[in-house]
Amino acid sequence: MFKLWISIKKDVRILLRDKVGISLMFVMPIILVVVVTSIQNSTFQLVNKNKLPIVICNTDTGKASTQFIESVGKIGLFTVTQIPKEKAKTITDEMHGKDALLGIVIPSNFSSEVDKKAKSASDKAMVAFSGQADSIKTIAKSTKTNEIDPLTLYYNPVLQESLRFSIQGAIGSCLQLVQTRETLRTLYYASNEKELPKSLEDEMLNSNTTINMLPVSKDGTRTTPNASQHNVPSWTIFAMFFVIMSLGGSVVREKVSGSFIRLKTLPTNYLVGLLSKQITYLAVTLLQAAVIFSMGMLLFPYLGLPALNLPSDLFALFLVTLVCGWCAVSYSICVGVFSETQEQSNGFGAVSIVILACVGGLMVPSFAMQGLAKTMANFSPMHWVLQAYYTLFLEGGKLKDVLNNIGSLFIITVVIQFITYLGLKRKNLI
Repeated sequence: MFKLWISIKKDVRILLRDKVGISLMFVMPIILVVVVTSIQNSTFQLVNKNKLPIVICNTDTGKASTQFIESVGKIGLFTVTQIPKEKAKTITDEMHGKDALLGIVIPSNFSSEVDKKAKSASDKAMVAFSGQADSIKTIAKSTKTNEIDPLTLYYNPVLQESLRFSIQGAIGSCLQLVQTRETLRTLYYASNEKELPKSLEDEMLNSNTTINMLPVSKDGTRTTPNASQHNVPSWTIFAMFFVIMSLGGSVVREKVSGSFIRLKTLPTNYLVGLLSKQITYLAVTLLQAAVIFSMGMLLFPYLGLPALNLPSDLFALFLVTLVCGWCAVSYSICVGVFSETQEQSNGFGAVSIVILACVGGLMVPSFAMQGLAKTMANFSPMHWVLQAYYTLFLEGGKLKDVLNNIGSLFIITVVIQFITYLGLKRKNLI
């Protein structure tokens, strides 16, 4: 135990001398967490709270186009700006001038064609009520060419495809509402020879069925996760694995500087030195997690970012973090054992960590992966840690809900430890 304690003191002193390594392990992740969380929080604000600016050029003079514009404004998704019909051909310039992401040109025959389609649908309905099938075919043939010119929707290429589909669906709903309203009015007038009452029109068009959207959680709570809940855990994992820049280099330095030869002359085993490195840097990874989590809880509100809410099962959080730190330390030592120079250790270590982060879902969500990439994610330790953190932070899970993730991460760590042992035997280090 005394030998182990002396080895730990030696590794702590070496670590404290490595100013660059300490900055990479603490300063870089903190900056990364703040920057990425700020960017994603701004994106959440754009999608969830802010409205998309849209420019509409109405070249039609009927009431249907006016109702369509009103419907677009009532959705709550857009900030509508109308421009004169003379600027229809320069609507893209108007979009740039008004910083609008979307633009719509309503064709000149919009209202007249909506009226024709409503009259056609009303005639078919009235004939259907009377049971005259031949008359329905005659009306269908006579109104077959009544088509509304398509609405032209211009969009800024910065909009993601999923958001464009949502916008297209919202605009399509507004168009459908206008056509349905006009059809009801025409049908009611044909049946009663008087205008459709406004109250009855609203009752027929407004759906009384509401949709309640509730996030799924393990503990039954209905709290919507924020940007901090997503980013702080994921980039904490990235920070813990970046101990490879200091630990991997430390192992290489002992091999190439002759320190290992001196250690072999002492009445101890090199495995004691490796164990001391694991304990020392495992403490570093736990300190990293504590610092980043504390920053998310205490500092983020002062930066205008949502505060990080810790999960209710703190023991599960500690256990996941502990196993993650052990895996990161084991991987760093493994890279250091097989590297011949410090440049090899730092280069391979940095690139491999970024690759593991990409495959593990830190940079690209796992649910968006397909085929080989989705299979490779199962071999990335970061994937299992991230899934465990998401279960705890986003779904309110308990220890029993992350045991499978912890078990998979533990197996990967044991495999890395075994590979390290084989490397030590091959190089006659033990």
